[in-house]
Parts: sequence; C-alpha cells; structure tokens
Amino acid sequence: MANVWAIHSVGDSLVEYLRDSYEPFSQANESGPNAVPDCTFKLLSSLALDDMESADDDNQLSIYLYRVNINEHLRNSRQANGSSQQKEPLSLDLHFLMTAWSKNAMAEQLILAWAMRQLHDHPLLDRSYLSAQANWNREDVVQIIPAELTHEDMMRIWDTLKPAYRLSFGYVARVVRIESEQVGSDLPVVATRMVWGELAENEPVERAS
Repeated sequence: MANVWAIHSVGDSLVEYLRDSYEPFSQANESGPNAVPDCTFKLLSSLALDDMESADDDNQLSIYLYRVNINEHLRNSRQANGSSQQKEPLSLDLHFLMTAWSKNAMAEQLILAWAMRQLHDHPLLDRSYLSAQANWNREDVVQIIPAELTHEDMMRIWDTLKPAYRLSFGYVARVVRIESEQVGSDLPVVATRMVWGELAENEPVERAS
C-alpha cells in the first residue's frame, strides 16, 4: 500500500517507463527508410491539456488522468483475519487517456502503436518502476489494462475537452491502494447498565442488562 502520492506516482511512473523504453527503440531505428521519430512524453493536467492545441511541431505522447473511481470489487472488502485494528486501504482505479500529438501522420500512428505494444507486452508496474514518492511496499503491483471504451464513450470524453479530437486510447491502472492513517478499535464498544435491587430477604443484588 502507498500514501496519498500514489495517484500522481502512477501517472508519473507510466510516463517515465514509456520514455525510458522508447529511447533504445528509437536509437535502434534512427536511420533508414523506417527511421523512428523523436518523441516527448508528458503527464498532463487538465489545464495543460487545454494548451496542447497550440503546441509546437514536436511529436508528443501525453498521459492524462480523466477519471478516478473506487474499485468495485474491493469497495466493501474486509480484512481476512477479521481485525479492525487498521482501516482498510482506499482501493482505486485510475482511468488514463493516452494521446499522440503530431502534424505528421506516420509519426502520430507509429508512436501510438509502439506505446500500445509496449503496454501490451509489459502491463505491470511494480515497485522497481513506481516512483518512490508514494512509499510503495515491496508487494505493490499496479496493472495497466486497456479500457473498454466505445466510440461514443471516446467522443464524449473529447467533447468535454478543449482540444479537438486526437488519436488516443484509454487505459485503466488498477488496483491503486492508498493506506489509511486512521486506526480503529479491535473490539466493539459494549454499553452496560447496572441495576440495583433487593431480594425478598432484603439482600441487595447486582443485575446487568
């Protein structure tokens, strides 16, 4: 489990992973008829995405977090040992939009195809890839899977954004677990009321209810 930096850490780590993987690929194909174009990789905020419409001529691949939701399978999970000493972690699914930006059709399509193949071949980010700011545990693994977006879903997403539609693909990062800092009680609180009465022989007795 990680701390509250986990959401940013996943997006940032995804960008770093693709950037580091693209460099040897481009160097191996830097000349000839199938030369690979240079590419800049970016993690975008909502405001930064608005500015991409007026970006320069550089080839770019952006990662944009457009939705966060609680993982439906772990929403009501309980600890296996039944203890409530530590609150269950917040389990999230992060929805990313990966977009290629280029004025050249070959570069746009090649860069997106390469990135999709890279995540298809290596769909897991473990602690060795995840940035240290979130304080990930050794067993933490985030799975990057294709999002089930219909054409209508994709158009609806882009309709809410300022730039015009660009070639893009959706991914979901799951499960991102953020550890709770709240410590609960191991045992439930039980209310007890004591009542004093008298027996027939006038002897006091203690009763619990």
